[in-house]
Amino acid sequence: MRRCVMLFVVLFIMIGLLTGCWSRRELNDIAISVGMGFDKKDDQVQVTIQIVNPSEVASRKGGVGLAAPVSTFQATSKTIFEALRKIATQSPRKVYSSHLRILVISEELAREGITPILDGISRNHEMRADFYIVVARGTTAANILNILTPIEKIPSNKMFKTLELSEQIWAPSVKVKLNTLISDLQTEGKDPVLTGIQINGDPSKSESKSNVNRTAPFAFLQYSGVAVFKKDKLIGWLNEKESKGYNYILDNVKRTIGHITCPTGGIIAVEVVRTKTRMRGKVLNGKPQINVDVFVEQNVGEVQCKIDLIDPQTIEELEKLSEKEVKTIIESTIQKAKKYNVDICGFGEAIYRADPKYWNKNKDNWKEEFHDLPVYVNTDVKIRRLGTVSDPLVQNLKE
Repeated sequence: MRRCVMLFVVLFIMIGLLTGCWSRRELNDIAISVGMGFDKKDDQVQVTIQIVNPSEVASRKGGVGLAAPVSTFQATSKTIFEALRKIATQSPRKVYSSHLRILVISEELAREGITPILDGISRNHEMRADFYIVVARGTTAANILNILTPIEKIPSNKMFKTLELSEQIWAPSVKVKLNTLISDLQTEGKDPVLTGIQINGDPSKSESKSNVNRTAPFAFLQYSGVAVFKKDKLIGWLNEKESKGYNYILDNVKRTIGHITCPTGGIIAVEVVRTKTRMRGKVLNGKPQINVDVFVEQNVGEVQCKIDLIDPQTIEELEKLSEKEVKTIIESTIQKAKKYNVDICGFGEAIYRADPKYWNKNKDNWKEEFHDLPVYVNTDVKIRRLGTVSDPLVQNLKE
């Protein structure tokens, strides 16, 4: 009898632990949001969401359906939370944001401060932290999310994948997720950055399917530059060269392409295939300094000059030219950071790791210290491969 009672108790407990389907959400009842944008409208925030049209995305008609693959809805309120709920007056389905891919903040709003936005989205239990955050450069977030894109049916997926590819093989782009951005804002001795995105072409003609039914779209989205923040406010931009230097300093460069000038004139394109950066902070005689050591491996990708690549001395000379070029790229980033007086590279954090006592004593005056901070850049470049052609074709041409 006792064994039967114990068995009954165990079964009762197991049944109580079963979650069942009490919290289920039917796909027909939710609107999956893949993109979200924030703009300033008077003294309020305008929220734009990009919703997937499942029937069109799953269509086998090869993209010739009548409906667009996504729809956008907008609402304006004092808070993000309220604006998202107000979208219920337009959408027949409840917005579901767990599959968010891209979050766009307008440049105008970013210059006023992004802390209220980050607070609103970080408290939302439906939002995972695996989406990327970018800044709409020279336009609104709504305009960015309204553009239909070729190849990828869903524009937010296009932005997500393009940013990943650009950061992987080109280098000037920076992937920033929610947790990273919040961490940079809260870390002493490190200011945040975000990649910028802009519209090329005529955005007024790009909101219909005719934009993707052309070999050359009326307008397209392109990542451009890196937004520099002082605390939570955007104060300026890094250009392409400076953005690449930022990634060199933070050891984010995986692959990229550049060029150097030949000793006899003309240029050589080089492909960076591997990099390793070591940044060290040091305090000598009460003065902080930073050492940045960069190692680069690269291949010769294209030759547009007369040069003997078989000669080891020539290769050594090209390596020296490449070292000088990489150093120039990195130093341009440091100069721009000092111009804005923002420590985007985390030099203050490196000083803290090297000498916590010095940092705790001087962290309140770090901005003044940072402006005159000596940063020593050392580069070491090795050319590994010359390609499948040993002699430049330019050199073999008859005069």
